[in-house]
Amino acid sequence: MTNQTFEQLKKTYESGRTRPLAWRRAQLNALRRLVTENRDAFVSSAMADLGKPAAETVLMELNLVAGEAQFVRNRLSLWTARHPKAMHWMLQPAAGWTIAEPKGVVLIISPWNYPVLLALEPMADALAAGNAVCLKPSELSPNTSKLLAELVPQYLDSEAVRVVEGGPKETGELLKCPFNHIFYTGGGHVGKIVMRAAAEHLTPVTLELGGKSPCFVNRTADINVAARRIAWGKFTNAGQTCVAPDYVLATPDVAEALAERIAVAITEFYGEDPKASPDFGRIINDRHFERLCKLLPVGTVPPEEPSSPLVQVASAVGAAMDMVGRRFNAVTTGRGGAGEMAGSANNAAKPTAGSNMAAADDGATASAAVEPSEIHKVPGVFDLAGRIVCGGKVDRAARYIAPTVLYGTSPDAPVMKEEIFGPILPILVVEDAESAIRFINKRSRPLAAYVFSRDHEVRLTFERQTSSGALGYSLPLGHLLSSRLPFGGVGASGIGTYHGKAGFLTFSHVKTVVTKPQFPDTLRLVYPPFNEAKAKLFDIIAKFS
Repeated sequence: MTNQTFEQLKKTYESGRTRPLAWRRAQLNALRRLVTENRDAFVSSAMADLGKPAAETVLMELNLVAGEAQFVRNRLSLWTARHPKAMHWMLQPAAGWTIAEPKGVVLIISPWNYPVLLALEPMADALAAGNAVCLKPSELSPNTSKLLAELVPQYLDSEAVRVVEGGPKETGELLKCPFNHIFYTGGGHVGKIVMRAAAEHLTPVTLELGGKSPCFVNRTADINVAARRIAWGKFTNAGQTCVAPDYVLATPDVAEALAERIAVAITEFYGEDPKASPDFGRIINDRHFERLCKLLPVGTVPPEEPSSPLVQVASAVGAAMDMVGRRFNAVTTGRGGAGEMAGSANNAAKPTAGSNMAAADDGATASAAVEPSEIHKVPGVFDLAGRIVCGGKVDRAARYIAPTVLYGTSPDAPVMKEEIFGPILPILVVEDAESAIRFINKRSRPLAAYVFSRDHEVRLTFERQTSSGALGYSLPLGHLLSSRLPFGGVGASGIGTYHGKAGFLTFSHVKTVVTKPQFPDTLRLVYPPFNEAKAKLFDIIAKFS
C-alpha cells in the first residue's frame, strides 16, 4: 500500500501537475480552508488526543497553519522567479541566474504533540515549492490522524497529496521508498532511524528534533515578567513543546524568589486547582505519564495499587531505599559547604559523566560531565530532584500532572538526564552567566535557549558563546510563531530549517543556470594547445583576478 502511494505520487509529480504557480496557490488556498472550515473538528480531536484546550489548538496550531499558507502563497512569484547572478569577467559576454525547482515527492513524518501544526505547516512549505506530498501523522494522536486522513483528500489534490496512517510498520515501509526529501519532526532516536533509511537512497533530510532548552535568569531581569513568560512557555500544552524551557539556571540572588513567583504565575493562569482548569492539558499516554512521574522527587507520586500485601511491603521498602540513596547522594555531592556555595574552583569535585536516556518517545539529549562547583547546593534540599515549590500532584486515570516547579535541583537528578517534555520545571542555582554558559556548553546543543537579563554584555556573551537552534531574550516560543524566522535545530537538536522562505528553500532545489552566446567565441583563448603567448595571457588574467 505504501509503495503504491509513492508510485502514484511520483507519477503525478512527473506529469508536471504540481509545478505551475496556479496549482500551488490553489492548494495553499485549500489548505487555509481546510483548517478554518473545520476548526471545531480539530479542536475536538486535539482535546480527545491530548486534553488540549480549545484556545491553544486555535492559537498555537490552526491560526499558524493558516498564516503560513497565506505567507508563502503571497510570495511565490518572487521566490520562484529567476535571480540574476554576476558572471566572472573572463567569461563575458555571459549571464547567470538561479531558479528554485521542486525536489519531487517528499515525505513528512509529523509528531503527536502539535498534531495539526507540525503536519500541515511543513506541508504548506512543500506545496509552495511545487512538490507532491506524502504525510504520515503520528499514531499516538489517533483522532487527529484520522481527521487529517479524512479531510486532506476533500480539500487538496488527492493525486498529489496523500495521507498514510499507521504505526512504526507503515513508517518503516515508507522509509524504504526513494523519496526526494524526508522531513521528520520528533526525537533523536527515531531521527537516527530516519537518517539511516534516507542514506540508502541518498535522500536529503530535515530533522526537527529536541533537547533540553535552558533558560538563564539573573537579577537584572524583571522577575514578575520573567516568571509569567517562563510559566507560559513551559506549561503551554502541558509542557509537551519541543522548544519549551526545559530547565532554569538562576543566580543565587533571584533563584528562590523566581521559583515562588513562577508558582504564583501558575495560579494566575490555571487557578488554585489546575486539574479543573479548561486551559491546562494532559499527558499524551500512560507510558509518558509514568516516565514523567519517575522524574519527580521520591515519594511524590503514590505507587500503583500493588496486587498483594507482600508486594506492598516490597514496594514500600524499595521506595524507602531509593529515597535514602538519593538523599545520601545529595549530601555527598553537596559537601564542600561555603566553598561550593561561593563557586570556588579550588573546592570543585571531579566532573561526573552523564548518560543518554530516551525521552518522550525519542532519544532526547543527555547531560554531559558537569562540574559540581558550577551549580550551588541549596541547604535543606535532600532529594536530587529538588524541593517541590508547587505542583507534584498527579492523577493516573486522567493522565494529569500538575504544573510543577522544583527548586534546588541537582545536575545529577534524573530530571536533568533527559528532555522532560512535560509540566515539570527544575530550577538550578548557578553562580553567574559564565557558569551557566559552561554548564550549557557541556551538554548537547539545544533546540532553543532563553535569557532573561537586561545586561547587554550578558546577552552578547550568550549570543557569541553558546550554540542553539534559536536564542530568545525574554521571549520563549517566539521564533516558533513567525513565518519570517527560520525554525530548526543544530547538532543533536536537528538538521535544517523551515517556516516561510526557509521552508520553501528546504523543499526546493536551487538550480544554477548559465548562458553564453556562441559568437564571439571568446573561450578560444583558453582552448589547447597552450603556447607561450597563452601562458603570458594567463599570467595577466591572474593579476587582475
